[in-house]
Amino acid sequence: MEQRDAIVAVIRRGGRVLVILRGPAARMPGYWAPLSGTVEAGETQAEALVREVAEEVGLRVVPGAKVWESETHDKGFRLHWWTAEAEAGDVVMDPGEVSAVRWVTAEEFAGLHPVFAEDLVFFDRVLPEL
Repeated sequence: MEQRDAIVAVIRRGGRVLVILRGPAARMPGYWAPLSGTVEAGETQAEALVREVAEEVGLRVVPGAKVWESETHDKGFRLHWWTAEAEAGDVVMDPGEVSAVRWVTAEEFAGLHPVFAEDLVFFDRVLPEL
């Protein structure tokens, strides 16, 4: 099976990161995670970041930098973690993709359940260094 590329949006506002509770139409629903999505053919990672954030939570973001890379637990996706700054505006959730949202610190993320082990590594080791 060929591994696909996906972005993970580390959207920051006021020292917190936006995380979503993955909705019923999302892959692996019911998990708390940063917003993510597949990079489409002909699209850059930064373009995928902007598109996915707009589609899933209605925010406009300015891509920052790629800060980490990982794989999903099943090795089906290579995850490209990008920082992004959210412009002013309210979150408008796509109800199929997103059941809830929270702006959290790294410590608060560690208290959410369930989460993906790979995401815990990012919040524990990578985010504090950004």
